[in-house]
Amino acid sequence: MSEHSDNSHAANEELKQRVRAFWQEHPCGSKFSDAETGTREFFQAVENHRYEKEWHIPEAANFAATHGLKVLEIGCGVGTDGAHFARAGADYTGVDLTDAAVELARMGFALADLPGRFRVSDAERLDFPDSMFDLVYSHGVLHHTPDIRAAISEIHRVLKPEGRAVVMLYHRGSYNYRIGIRVLRRAGAGLLRSERGIKIVNRLTGEPIVSLREHATALKNARGNSPAAELLNQSTDGAGNPLARVYSRCEARELFKDFRDVQLRTFFLNKRFIPLVGNLLPRSIEAALAARWGWHLWIYARK
Repeated sequence: MSEHSDNSHAANEELKQRVRAFWQEHPCGSKFSDAETGTREFFQAVENHRYEKEWHIPEAANFAATHGLKVLEIGCGVGTDGAHFARAGADYTGVDLTDAAVELARMGFALADLPGRFRVSDAERLDFPDSMFDLVYSHGVLHHTPDIRAAISEIHRVLKPEGRAVVMLYHRGSYNYRIGIRVLRRAGAGLLRSERGIKIVNRLTGEPIVSLREHATALKNARGNSPAAELLNQSTDGAGNPLARVYSRCEARELFKDFRDVQLRTFFLNKRFIPLVGNLLPRSIEAALAARWGWHLWIYARK
């Protein structure tokens, strides 16, 4: 291995450790519940928020069609989508990079009396044998791993012949990225340099002052990233998020070039970034706009 490869590998591992630390402290979805962590009320609040804001997920994931299938979820979070696979009769396994998520997912399944297996695992180095699963599902996870190509290669490896991958990545061509982040968030980031600006952003967006101050500190303490990359990191999954990437349709197809029957769909319009009328849009118009400019790029592919 060359010195350049060694350095690149070391940099990726250091970044992955920061990714792990961030999600260990902020298990996916947990911030959307005020209930005591690990209680029935906690899991119900997380689920309610998820499917209220991202109401397309049950249809896009097609949980109902997974009865009897061996399903692997990469990045199970607190087990919200996993519970729907299990209820549909899938033979479900969930993995996550963090102990915190795996422990919470196990608790949620136990409370709901659902069957399922969980383990801590790295998406880039899955500890499963070849050709084990009928379906590998990953929603909003692989754009946070340093070597996404390795992760997708692992998905291909653990799928059975004819098995399917269903993966959601952030969409470069979305309204959310091109306008919400690159224009509106960038303008807001400038305002966050002062306490007065923070209060202005609070009045305009309703985002809590405490959260905005965290964002301001994170942007100030950015570690070597370009301003554009750091803005993307901080604008997706909370202040302190060390890594997020976006992908175009062409880039997604290239990532899945070893698969066949690759189909792409986009969902989810972040209506907070549509001034004045965003929250008034009926679902029919929201869905039509999201089909072209949605923030969530879903990739459906077959081995």
